[in-house]
Amino acid sequence: MSEGFKGGVRLTKNYRELLFNLLKITIGSLVFAMAVNVFALPNQLGEGGVTGLTMILYYTNGLSPAVTNIFFNAILMVVGYKYLDRKTIFYTIYAIGTMSIFLKLTETLAFETNEVIIAAIGAGALMGIGMGLIMKGNGTTAGSAILAKLANKYLGWNTSYALLFFDLIVVIPSVFVIGLESMMFTIVSLAVSTKLLDFILEGSNPKKTVTIISEKHEAISKEISEQLERGLTIINGKGYYQQNEKKLLYVVISRQQLLPIQKIINEIDPLAFVIINDAQSVIGEGFTREFFEDVSDNPNEM
Repeated sequence: MSEGFKGGVRLTKNYRELLFNLLKITIGSLVFAMAVNVFALPNQLGEGGVTGLTMILYYTNGLSPAVTNIFFNAILMVVGYKYLDRKTIFYTIYAIGTMSIFLKLTETLAFETNEVIIAAIGAGALMGIGMGLIMKGNGTTAGSAILAKLANKYLGWNTSYALLFFDLIVVIPSVFVIGLESMMFTIVSLAVSTKLLDFILEGSNPKKTVTIISEKHEAISKEISEQLERGLTIINGKGYYQQNEKKLLYVVISRQQLLPIQKIINEIDPLAFVIINDAQSVIGEGFTREFFEDVSDNPNEM
């Protein structure tokens, strides 16, 4: 296969990935905007992070969230620019733009109800799904999502729970604007969105073990270590039938890293033998320091 053909295939894959990511972010932005305009604002609910600030300004001054969303996120993008990779920055800027557009387009939609708990669950569900799609597209909703990504990258915090932490910093003081009852329903909404976001990003079982048998184990190890920042164990093995020496790679990854690792393996050695298993629990440095703690996303050097 010629180098030109390989380059063309690679370029096509990159464009396909770009389009799929933009589609995820676009749909996610629409879903998130509907959560705000359909469920949250008509029922005097709050929200965390920048979205929460835009809603407070809407309640107090009548300012459109579509406008204030861009203003506040532009400030945070200046902060995040130094720490986020260019790809994430590009997708995040796109997410901010599309979300502001959809916030404007869905302003007339509203679902008012006397059962505020229904609105809280609806808002939380749509926000969780929306944020999940945006993050699956390698973007963020900016605001506290940028801080959550930084906390995940540098502190090893679980992304969805880091997001909840930063959101609560805004939600709790909002009691002075929306009242205690609405604030409590807002916390319910945040809990729902956090659980859904966690499920979308991590799945029902957050950790996987991957065993790889390949003649190109060095190249695969290098890419996994550099791209996914995961440590690997190299195990010496021997094939029974031909009695030839083999190298086995063993690595523990998060569910959201499953597709990237499969892509790495397939690009380097399409003939590699790969076994993927669920990890019942992962205990040890880089994942947990005590039994039954929440699994962190730090790299694990086994």
